[in-house]
Amino acid sequence: MIYIQGITDFKIEEPTAVTLGKFDGMHRGHQKLVKRIRELESSGVKSTVFSLNKNRQDALLTSEEQRMVIEKMEVSYLVDCPFLPEISRMEPEEFIRRILVEQLNARYIVVGNDFRFGYNRAGDSELLKKMQEFYGFRVEVLGKEQHKGQIISSTYIKQALDKGNMELVNDLLGYPYFIAGEVLHGRHMGGKVFGMPTTNLIPVSAKRLPPNGVYVSRTVYDGKIYPGITNIGYKPTIGENFRGVETHIFDFDKDLYGEEIQVELLSYERPEMRFNSVDELRMQMQNDIAFGKEYFHGQ
Repeated sequence: MIYIQGITDFKIEEPTAVTLGKFDGMHRGHQKLVKRIRELESSGVKSTVFSLNKNRQDALLTSEEQRMVIEKMEVSYLVDCPFLPEISRMEPEEFIRRILVEQLNARYIVVGNDFRFGYNRAGDSELLKKMQEFYGFRVEVLGKEQHKGQIISSTYIKQALDKGNMELVNDLLGYPYFIAGEVLHGRHMGGKVFGMPTTNLIPVSAKRLPPNGVYVSRTVYDGKIYPGITNIGYKPTIGENFRGVETHIFDFDKDLYGEEIQVELLSYERPEMRFNSVDELRMQMQNDIAFGKEYFHGQ
């Protein structure tokens, strides 16, 4: 996959099948669009995702995480375009001509039925259809994916995430919700004090996280998956001034400091709590581990 990021003056020479949007979460509805442009590659075009990065805050996926998910879908191009004034103030007709036709070289355009674009969101799929004969591209408008009668959207997923309902979140996403990053040095208390070594990630502030607490998790490292449990929060018994993601991987003793990992959250166990002593915390951690292992044993 060719990744174009942070610029507005890109140019793709090959003819493309394009889908456009913010793609926060790359959920099952977004995947439906991507699947279609992948199918259109049989017509001799390159599948292209145009992601408009409009102040990506409070996001289900960071820019890097979005790239990781889309790359697995085997598209040819990902354009992560910044939402600069030169883009945001572009009239819909100009957006079609400059971005879709001249820069993306679009032969097919695949969008959802609520797709809007251009200044004040004045452009829609009907305008695209009106312009397709003039510019020689073809427009396909796909219906929304649903879950039990409700349209799948980033808002719906965030509502489930805020409740810690990871089973629903992962069903709506079509893959496990995850936090990706480099393993950082913590206080080294997991192994030395508790006898339970841990990995530590500090998510970027733009990443939307579920409630603080303990989760059954899987860690993806070097192409392999390892079961474990993860605490999200400030570790109030010990006291931290940042919100971290700390994971104990079951029966794993490799040093991962400085390595890139993904922590997938599968199920919420309990809220984060303050304990009266380190011994109480150690006992609870042992219970958490037992809970996690029982979870995986039942899978």
